[in-house]
Amino acid sequence: MHPRLLKTFLAVARTRNVTRAAQQVNLAQSSVSDQIQALETELGANLFTRSRQGLTLTPAGEALKPYAEDLLALADDARAVIDATKAEAAGSLSIGALETIASARLAGWLAGFRAAHAGIDIKLKVAGSGELLRRLEDGEIDVALCFERSNIGEPDLRFARRVVAAEPLALIVPPGDNRADVDLAALAEKHFVATETGCVYRAMVDKAFAEAGLGKPSLAAEAGSIDAIAGLVAAGAGFGLVPRLAVAAAIDRGEVAELAWPGPVRSADVVMIWRRRRVQPPALKALLTAVGEGFVPVKSDGARPRHAASLPS
Repeated sequence: MHPRLLKTFLAVARTRNVTRAAQQVNLAQSSVSDQIQALETELGANLFTRSRQGLTLTPAGEALKPYAEDLLALADDARAVIDATKAEAAGSLSIGALETIASARLAGWLAGFRAAHAGIDIKLKVAGSGELLRRLEDGEIDVALCFERSNIGEPDLRFARRVVAAEPLALIVPPGDNRADVDLAALAEKHFVATETGCVYRAMVDKAFAEAGLGKPSLAAEAGSIDAIAGLVAAGAGFGLVPRLAVAAAIDRGEVAELAWPGPVRSADVVMIWRRRRVQPPALKALLTAVGEGFVPVKSDGARPRHAASLPS
């Protein structure tokens, strides 16, 4: 079973659609169909059935899937072992990160890492949390940096994860002259701008409110990005609770102001996730070492948050 056929098989199993699988493995639809047919001929069994919901794995396909994943992982390990025997081989590294982390944390840090490891070819890919984990699972990226979710359930033993920073959350409000903090009772009456349900940033807001005993926040609007939230808050739409690293520049420019959060102090863990391997490729090993030595969270300047006038609810 050629690894190329197994990779295509897993893409079809995941997407349940030849067209989407072809896009993921950069092949024509006809080539995907030909490869699946060749694999079925080699194994002497049908791997998929067609239904209204798309392509569904047969019992034979379900049985093959974990072995295909293991075989591709072993192929990666074999390449890593060979790379490790070549002292001169620096290799390549594909890093995935949330846009917030990439712009506020990785941009400057990667410049230093690149200077110290000039032989490593670095690619940075920006995507949402779900897409990052999919790419990591498919081997499209070597490591993902994202915020930890509180509801991840049972850990996936195929991956290792490390908390590399604890980023404070900032309660941002429109700038104003009459500056005063708010207590929990007043905060419960305010409207908030947040991302949609299911987003990691929205989970942070919901958890902070729950831990403060406030129930669910009253929403003025849902926005698709932290920049959009900051813009809406600056325009007076409501309050926002977001990782401070994402709005530190807006706070410094006075576009939004920061109030002290009246509930328990909240922070969001930044986690680095990578696939467990028998032998880590040299480039990834260098990154894991460097992140452990130098990746640090945003530090507050020690001053009280900048205050702003309370909004009418």
